[in-house]
Amino acid sequence: MPRTTTQPTGPATDTAAPRHPLASLPWEELVTSALLGTDRRPPTAPGGPAPADGPGALLDAAALHTVRRRAGLRPAVPGARPAPAPHDPRPPLPEAARQRLAQLLADRSAPNAAGRRGASPDLTELIPQWLATANRQGFRAPVALLPPLLDAARARTDLRPQALAFAGPRGLWLAALNPEWKFALRGSAGGALVPDTGDPEAVRRLWEEGLFAERIALLDTVRAQDPAAALALLTTTWSTERAEDRLMFLDSLRTGLGAADEEFLEQALSDRSRNVRATAAELLSALPSSAFAGRMADRAASCVSPDRTGTGASVAVEAPHECDAGMQRDGVVPVPPTGRGERSWWLGQLVEATPLGVWGERFGGRPAEEIVALPVADGWAGELHAAWARAAVRQRDPRWARALLGSPSAPPADSPGPASIAERSKLLAVLSQAERADWVAAFISAHGLSEAFQLLGVCTVPWTGPLGRAVVDALDIARDGGSYPWSFSGVMGLAERCLDPAEADRLEVLTTTPDEQEGASPGAGGYWSEAFQRLISTLRLRAAMEAELTA
Repeated sequence: MPRTTTQPTGPATDTAAPRHPLASLPWEELVTSALLGTDRRPPTAPGGPAPADGPGALLDAAALHTVRRRAGLRPAVPGARPAPAPHDPRPPLPEAARQRLAQLLADRSAPNAAGRRGASPDLTELIPQWLATANRQGFRAPVALLPPLLDAARARTDLRPQALAFAGPRGLWLAALNPEWKFALRGSAGGALVPDTGDPEAVRRLWEEGLFAERIALLDTVRAQDPAAALALLTTTWSTERAEDRLMFLDSLRTGLGAADEEFLEQALSDRSRNVRATAAELLSALPSSAFAGRMADRAASCVSPDRTGTGASVAVEAPHECDAGMQRDGVVPVPPTGRGERSWWLGQLVEATPLGVWGERFGGRPAEEIVALPVADGWAGELHAAWARAAVRQRDPRWARALLGSPSAPPADSPGPASIAERSKLLAVLSQAERADWVAAFISAHGLSEAFQLLGVCTVPWTGPLGRAVVDALDIARDGGSYPWSFSGVMGLAERCLDPAEADRLEVLTTTPDEQEGASPGAGGYWSEAFQRLISTLRLRAAMEAELTA
């Protein structure tokens, strides 16, 4: 007989599991109990007893909440897709150059356990030169290498200008999608993201509503194309900007600085921010015909004049006795740094802001070389020459820079200008590329490398033949003298990046390990041999990189 199943005829029976005693507790309450511990904060439902097994009940309730939350999730609404990456019309890299870039960006070389670099080139230090060559050739960056390129630029600020130029519009597009790459949107690098400057409404909207980095990029772009339009844009919101923002915006006026900016900068001299006032004064001092420059020249001329009391020509100095309200409004800082006298501090600021052309008229038409060679009374020579040096750097005057540098073969202490190598390197940067290379080469030939590192830093790459030979000869002399090579590691690193690769074959003779001389540092010969091997291998690698990019 077939088996039959009897269906229940009464009410349906609830077969669901009994309700969990902690089911009504909010998720946040469960988290609090878990963090504090169930002994200190037992999980208890309102109106109910504490469960006997506190930890177990807590975990059960957490699992129940998790299931509920997952079951109640709704599919997320898809966001709008980003706009397509812009087209980059530049030609692609040759395959060998693309592989080389991938190798440079992936390199993680480091000194060995003993701290020695070995004879292998440091690939990360060659990235700036590779990028400079690729940009000169006009290649576009491979899309697959844009992320590591932007990561490298984020980690090293020195790479950013060249890296962002190479990344091009696609790199900027990608940077806008990743907060870690926001640096790419600052300054002139973000110029590709600003609207068409021919659309006044778009420019106004971005200036009034954009992020600070976008506004800086916009102001830099407009300033480069139309200085007057950029100044007009800045004046519309100047009074409402934060002090730190006003300072950055004011710095943008260095591009295309001219007489049309004078009125605005004069008003900025009364700004409530001391840094803004100082920057406005610096910009006005670069305008020789400005009223500010005239005021500072009058003050400085009353302090520095030809000394007519002696038999020969000399310079008389009478430093200011007070820093009045007018001087303070024109940017003269009244309180000197610790260790500086007030009068010398005020004098230096006046002379620094005075147009250098004033001194030729003041001293009977003498050229700069003769003026700086004049004896200065009462021990004011150092202060006066240092102020003239700062003025030459600020005003980019090569005649005065040349006069203050003096002969490269003379000891720095006997030169007319500042003895500080840092200040002399600033003066060198005012000269032409060829002139500064010749000056530094002569300085190294006369004085060696002990003080030349900062001077070499302002010379263009690759070094000229005379400069490169002067550096190599000085290194050879240091090696023969038994000095340790790490005393010259900074110069050696510069040589790896800046020496002409054609010099590699000529340097082979320096890779041999010389016999140790009496009194020489133990083991120095082996270190020098290794350093020159690394120099040669780096130069040959640079030559290969150049060939891959110019083939």
